Amino acid sequence: MAAQFGRRVVKGAATTAVAAVAVAALSASQAPGVTDTGQGRQNTGSQPSSDPDADNSATGNSPYYTDLPPLNSPTPSPSTGTGTPTGTGEAEAGIPATVLDAYKKAEAALGESKPGCNLPWQLLAAIGKVESGQARGGRVDANGTTISPILGPVLNGNGFARITDTDGGAYDGDTTHDRAVGPMQFIPSTWEWSGRDGNGDGKKDPNNIYDAALAAGGYLCRFGWDLSDKADLRRAILSYNNSTHYLNTVLSWLEYYRKGTHEVPDGTGTLPSGRSDDNNGSGSSPTPTPPSTTPPSSTPGGGGSTSPSPKPPTTTPPPSTPPTTPAPPTPTETVDHLEDAGTAKLTATAGDAFAERIATRTETEAGKAVAKVRVRFTIVGDTDAVFTGGESVATVVTNSSGVATAPALKAGEKTGDFTVRATVVGRAVSGLDYKATVTARQADALARTSDTALTCVAGGEFANQVEVKATYKGAAADGVAATATLIKSADDATANDKGPYFKDADGKTVRTLAGLKTDANGLLKLPKLYADDTAGTFLLRISTTGGATLTVELKVTAAAASPSPSAS
Repeated sequence: MAAQFGRRVVKGAATTAVAAVAVAALSASQAPGVTDTGQGRQNTGSQPSSDPDADNSATGNSPYYTDLPPLNSPTPSPSTGTGTPTGTGEAEAGIPATVLDAYKKAEAALGESKPGCNLPWQLLAAIGKVESGQARGGRVDANGTTISPILGPVLNGNGFARITDTDGGAYDGDTTHDRAVGPMQFIPSTWEWSGRDGNGDGKKDPNNIYDAALAAGGYLCRFGWDLSDKADLRRAILSYNNSTHYLNTVLSWLEYYRKGTHEVPDGTGTLPSGRSDDNNGSGSSPTPTPPSTTPPSSTPGGGGSTSPSPKPPTTTPPPSTPPTTPAPPTPTETVDHLEDAGTAKLTATAGDAFAERIATRTETEAGKAVAKVRVRFTIVGDTDAVFTGGESVATVVTNSSGVATAPALKAGEKTGDFTVRATVVGRAVSGLDYKATVTARQADALARTSDTALTCVAGGEFANQVEVKATYKGAAADGVAATATLIKSADDATANDKGPYFKDADGKTVRTLAGLKTDANGLLKLPKLYADDTAGTFLLRISTTGGATLTVELKVTAAAASPSPSAS
């Protein structure tokens, strides 16, 4: 049976008092962005959310562990951690070896792919601590997959967000509602687009700490956020779970881990106890333990006689409970299909922004527009096009007319067609595909940047190099592909076999140069030209993508005749 969060214990008055002091101390230490509520661990911040927008967070605003770091700062172990450290501070600072390795590998990977994000692995450790107690104290196998699944509560709206099934139970085993999954507690609809393969096994598994840690890093680094900036750091953490108390708890652990940590063997990490879904902070378990059905034990001695079975007490049947009124459907649950909301043809030149934006309308079966529904736009296909902010996925809430307008698309350098797919978050209705096309950069005009005549003596080299400027609709055309060919005549564009020529890297004669490209200012400067021993007028033709063509005249004069030797 799929495992749920670990059993929680009742927190006594002493623990509460210590925790209150801990919050004050951490706030005094000026952990970045910590908001001091003055209520210690008893304050669960925002209670489990029933916010219908929770499906846009990483966790669906699921419950989390509220334990705070100990007051004493961690003392990193000089060893690699072959045993469980002694002392509360050291024990809390210990992170299971495989889990710690996953966090550090995720930091390294994001450092290469998104260096401007400045993701610290300690932030992943802080979130991993709060979400799952570091994968339940490091209960993972050699590949980093949890020994048993870690599942959050059913998000059925009963004290939590209400998110109907989005994955057919593929990740969470629930075909009715969603549940947060794995050591970083992703809900299935978020994992579907944010999942990563962190251990290179070809799979994206939310139950694998390497995959989950890399996905969490990518999630925190979206929208161009710089996590070294206090405001962006707060935005990123709140996007993971939208609770001020969650933010403060994560920031407290971030500050704690930054002061020092060490690895401990897998399976020996410290397990947290308090959870944000505790009843008034009492720590009661969400799933009541059934009463024991073991019969009374035999009374020792007395020849094996047993105690008489007590008579059941007389009870009065409880009054009948009126049937529960079903919750009204959420806006998302009323959506029957998606319709295009007037999106024009999507075409852009490589490197440019698309002039048109995609607009999609959510409708009921009767064709009525539905507001306040989250629509996810996903770029699909072999393309490097992105939405504003550099992401390939964007989620937008429909307006009062039921329309969600995607962020502006920007074309990359890859040309060709790709698809933008619109889907309803939390609703299994058919998606709507939009075709987009990226065309090659182009120029519609070419002109020389100098009017100096290009002349050369046979057997010599041209003193001036040919430079041209490409423009498109009057503006400089940068990055435009071009070809330069020394042609036979104005009517014959095949390469000449005599006259001026270029040289390749080996010094050999070349009369066609392909793969040229204009610079950022639309300029293209050709290599030096040389002349063979043939005199005459020759033509150089330059052409670009988009049809711009320029023919340049080259003149080669005969070499001066050598003077005759004097008669003796």
